[in-house]
Amino acid sequence: MVVRFPSSPEGEEGERLAPVTPLRRAAPDRGCGGEDHPSRRSAARPVVELASAERPSAGGWNNTWGGEPAASAASALGAGTGDEIDEETERQTRKTTGVAIRQLARRGMSRWELEQLLNKREIDPEVYAPELDRLEAMGVIDDASLATSLAFTQHSRKGLGRTAIEQELKRRHIDPLLIETALSDIGDDDELERATELAVKRMGQLSSYDDETARRRLHGFLSRKGYASDVVRKAMDAAFAGRRSRGGSGVRFQ
Repeated sequence: MVVRFPSSPEGEEGERLAPVTPLRRAAPDRGCGGEDHPSRRSAARPVVELASAERPSAGGWNNTWGGEPAASAASALGAGTGDEIDEETERQTRKTTGVAIRQLARRGMSRWELEQLLNKREIDPEVYAPELDRLEAMGVIDDASLATSLAFTQHSRKGLGRTAIEQELKRRHIDPLLIETALSDIGDDDELERATELAVKRMGQLSSYDDETARRRLHGFLSRKGYASDVVRKAMDAAFAGRRSRGGSGVRFQ
């Protein structure tokens, strides 16, 4: 806008620009012809650009440094959770070792039996499995030795035949190959000898019974012990031969 001022002291008139204060107006001043004066547009632009540089746009501001505190907090939380998990795993591992050692000291147990016990103690299988592997590698858990020991004990002390021993080892979930190896230590002659001993001893308790009743009861007794039919027959023949040699009448007295 051009404004004429009164003449100077020398009597000359001059043209000067009126002062511009764009920040004090709500809307840009319109000059003649309805357009913004070039001087006003140039004066207002730096203010708008400065404001844009000083605050984020409406679409968001990619603040690189702003994400780091949250990430650090997440890392710290993750580390704390990991420490708690490690501590619980270590506690359950110690519990697994203690339970296994105590039970094996009391009596022989297969790995499967230990696993069932640890499940009842609410120990995670993912925790106790590696520990049982370690004890097995050390020989603390040994299903092969357990199978051999059980086969000998069941045969010599309890008088069980191979069929009954096999069923007992299967009940304890011992590997079939280990069972086969353990049973191979019991020879046919050993089994027949043990069955004959049992038959002769049992026959002494059946002396008051006739031969037919005694034979039937003796057959059932040896079969329940787990002896095969051919072994039962031979053992019974030996027991009845001894009965006749002792003068048994074969008559049942009431």
